Amino acid sequence: MGRRRGMMSDSFKEEIAKELGFYDKVQKDGWGGITTREAGNMVKWAIEKAEEQMIREQQK
Repeated sequence: MGRRRGMMSDSFKEEIAKELGFYDKVQKDGWGGITTREAGNMVKWAIEKAEEQMIREQQK
């Protein structure tokens, strides 16, 4: 089975990495330099933001 392409844009991933405090590592080592935990935290952060946006849209 082939590897799935990311669903997040690079700019969105960079925004998340900055928010979570490891963008400097991404700049130095690339996306392959982040830990599994950091990658998981990125996904968790993105899901939380998407859920918050869905709630806001439902309240309109």
